[in-house]
Parts: sequence; C-alpha cells; structure tokens
Amino acid sequence: MESRSDPVGAVALGAANWLALAAAPTFATMGVLTLVFESGAPTVLCPAMPGAGPIYGMAAMYLLMSVFHLAPWLRLAAGRRSAASA
Repeated sequence: MESRSDPVGAVALGAANWLALAAAPTFATMGVLTLVFESGAPTVLCPAMPGAGPIYGMAAMYLLMSVFHLAPWLRLAAGRRSAASA
C-alpha cells in the first residue's frame, strides 16, 4: 500500500498506474496500423488459411492484447461512475 514515509514507492505506484493505462491504447493502435500497413506477410496464427478473414496474424495478436489490457480502463470508468453517483 501507499504510505507517506515512502515517497519513492508512491511515485513508482503512480507510474505503474499510468503505464497500465497506456497499454490498451498502444496495442490497439499497433493492431490497426499493422492491419492497414501489413504487406501480405504470412499469417502467424493459421498459416493453412491465408486470407481467411480481414484480421489475422500480428494484427489479431495486438488487438487481442489490447482487449486483455482493458481492465485498468474499466476500473477507472467504474470508479468515476460510482463517484458521480455518490
């Protein structure tokens, strides 16, 4: 937990919180850019079905990672909603 006697720990905790919020939009951006600029590179997830869908390979991985990193954003939204209703 955060304490006033450990300012370095408090700064590190604050930086970790901001870093956690940066992950989902970063991965989503990387996924979209990969999808737009992918030059027909072989798929990683299913090489037997090339072109099976518009999202495959690295783009799918980045977009999936952005979904898995949404938890800090959901906690932030839930906290603001509960604070607004109180």
